Amino acid sequence: AIVGIIVLFKAYQNFYMEPLEEEAKIEAYMAELYFQKDSFNLALNGDGQYAGFLDVASDYSSTKVGNLANYYAGICYLQTGEYQNAIDYLEEFSSNDIILSSLALGCMGDAYMELGDTDAALASYADAVSNSDNDFTAPRYMMKQAMIYTSNGDNNKALDLFRAIQSDYKNSPEANGIERYI
Repeated sequence: AIVGIIVLFKAYQNFYMEPLEEEAKIEAYMAELYFQKDSFNLALNGDGQYAGFLDVASDYSSTKVGNLANYYAGICYLQTGEYQNAIDYLEEFSSNDIILSSLALGCMGDAYMELGDTDAALASYADAVSNSDNDFTAPRYMMKQAMIYTSNGDNNKALDLFRAIQSDYKNSPEANGIERYI
C-alpha cells in the first residue's frame, strides 16, 4: 500500500504537476514582459492573445507560477491605484523566499497606507520586518513605520526605530543620513 501511494504521488508529480507548471510558465511569459515594461493593465489582464496575471493566478492556482502570479497581480494593482485588490492578491501569495515574502507584506502596508488605514499599514510593515531580518527589506519597512509614528506624534517609538536602523543596519541606504531624523 505504501509503495502504491509513493508510485501514485510520483506519477502525479511527473505526469500532471510538471507539465502544468511548464504550461503556466508559458502562459505567464508575456505578462512578465508587460510587467517589466510597466504596462500594468496588460500584465494584469493580458492583451487578448496572451494571458495576464489574473488568468494565470486563476487557471494555475495549484502551481508555483500561479502563486507568483498573485504577487505580480498585487503589485500591478498597487501601481494602478486599486489598493484593495492589491491587498487581496498579495494576501493570496505565499513564499519561502524571505525577500519576496517580506516585499509582499511591505507592499500590503503601502496599499493600506494609500487607503488611509495606518494601523493595518503599521501591522503589515511590522510583519515584513519580523518575516525577515535582512539588510534589504527590514530597514526599509522600519523607516516606513517610523514615519507613521512621527506623523502620529509618537516620537519615542519613531526614535527607537531610527536608532535600531542606525545600530543594526549600518550599511543600508536608510541608515545613511539617519542622524537627521534622530
